[in-house]
Amino acid sequence: MQVTVIGAGLAGCEAAWQLAQRGIAVTLHEMKPEKTTPAHHTADFAELCCSNSLRSDQIENAVGLLKEELRRLDSLILACADATRVEAGGALAVDRYGFSKLVTEKIRSHPNITVIPGEVTAIPEGNVIIASGPLTSDALAAAIAEKIGDGHTLNFFDAAAPLVTFESVDMDSAFFASRYDKGTADYINCPMTEEEYDAFWQALTTAEEASVHGFEDKNVFEGCMPVEVMARRGHNTLCYGPLKPRGLRDPKTGKEPYAVVQLRRDNAQGSVYNLVGFQTHLRFPEQKRVFSMIPALHDAEFVRYGVMHRNTYLRSPGMLDRYYRLIADDRIAFAGQMTGVEGYIESAASGFLAGIEMARRLEGKPPVDFPRETAIGALGLYISDTTVSDFQPMNVNFGIMPPLGYRIKGGKRVKNAQLAARSLEKIDAMREDVLSDRKGE
Repeated sequence: MQVTVIGAGLAGCEAAWQLAQRGIAVTLHEMKPEKTTPAHHTADFAELCCSNSLRSDQIENAVGLLKEELRRLDSLILACADATRVEAGGALAVDRYGFSKLVTEKIRSHPNITVIPGEVTAIPEGNVIIASGPLTSDALAAAIAEKIGDGHTLNFFDAAAPLVTFESVDMDSAFFASRYDKGTADYINCPMTEEEYDAFWQALTTAEEASVHGFEDKNVFEGCMPVEVMARRGHNTLCYGPLKPRGLRDPKTGKEPYAVVQLRRDNAQGSVYNLVGFQTHLRFPEQKRVFSMIPALHDAEFVRYGVMHRNTYLRSPGMLDRYYRLIADDRIAFAGQMTGVEGYIESAASGFLAGIEMARRLEGKPPVDFPRETAIGALGLYISDTTVSDFQPMNVNFGIMPPLGYRIKGGKRVKNAQLAARSLEKIDAMREDVLSDRKGE
């Protein structure tokens, strides 16, 4: 038995690992380093092109629950993330390069995985999982469109935030804290007065953008909106978004600032930080000019500027089933952001499910039916739901899972905790079946 996996991002690596762990020979194609995109910077697998945060690690948050489900089912991506985590309050953030390096080492050393570098321009014969990501090359995108029909492919634009060195941040103007003192004080907070914010906002909304073919505000996916696009929606829009000061008290004044720019550690050494929520496609000189107006960043050293790039995803309902298989040809499955799941962990979860389902099908076993009460199952059911009229990329959330069916006292957090407990109970009941066919490395 043999399966071809196209793409060594988070979804492709997870799918390849789950197949290989079940004794199936995997040929993993990755176009790097022979061909790269503007968003890629290394030759390693599972490269984090945008933030180094995998978001909340609390099970009262849907993505935190999804992480815990994957942990209990021996996900490669979660194991590597936990091994390379950096402190980020209640979130799971990783050393960007350490994480990718570890995933690469695990994949390359597995005896059942053969890595072949170079671009894939056609869908191979046999069993295939296509996890080429939102930056799928034009040639492969054309091959996919020919297979499924042009009406099933969509594009949107994604943006990455800039990185600065820790030593260049003026800590006399900044302070360490986490919002509402939740977890440890892992974020650098750069406060701004009303006057400073007003000058910054004026500069941001009039700064020159880089030329991006076909870009319009309406094409921006809300979860990764460029900061300048958000700023243009209103003078104080940023103060209710990434610059929200709530729960952050400046120790120098004892008060909440008018606005706060947060920096999150980007590597284990704490030598590099990223500007949280500052995805952008401003021209590089404009990024330097405008972001240096933030008082604590007046002499900031930018080690990477923000970039804007095209993302491609599929109109999955009616085309893919709940296991991410192509309905018209079940030898082909898709995984990752191109299926319409949005986010690092969601992508890994889709690769996990696509991989174990294909392994079971090749072994003559029925698929594992992750119910809608689980985050893994809810995502698969969302992307395959033909009743969704305006299909858009979706982060995991409790709204796509069934309610408890009874009233809960204690607020949203208590309710979400009970939803999570219900999910993990089901995952634990399924765990032996899911892991029973693994044959090890």
